[in-house]
Amino acid sequence: MQDPNPLPWGAQDRFQAHFIVRKNTERNNTDFIARTILSTQGHFGSKKIKGVKWNGGKLAKILDDDSALAEMIQKQSVNDATIFVDPTENAVRIYGKWKNNFEFGISKELFEIYDKIAGHIKAL
Repeated sequence: MQDPNPLPWGAQDRFQAHFIVRKNTERNNTDFIARTILSTQGHFGSKKIKGVKWNGGKLAKILDDDSALAEMIQKQSVNDATIFVDPTENAVRIYGKWKNNFEFGISKELFEIYDKIAGHIKAL
């Protein structure tokens, strides 16, 4: 029998992969902040990505100028195309949305996208 009043805490069925790029970000943390802004078409499961823009600091401008990266992201699902880049003390993390255990995984194409972003972070 299922509990009619489940507790709202405890282990959750959600996962998130973080890709860590070693980089000294002490000089200006805001330079390494970036997030995708997606232009979409359609609704729900048939939603397709029409365009990708980056919002954030200096890194976002560099990523916005990379048309090959934008093309790669446009081929992904809306959940996989939502990408965040945040600085930490001595590294920069690249990650996407939370996924349940059935959805969780990194495709070869998504890994290539994260690798390309990591290359821009190293060059900055």
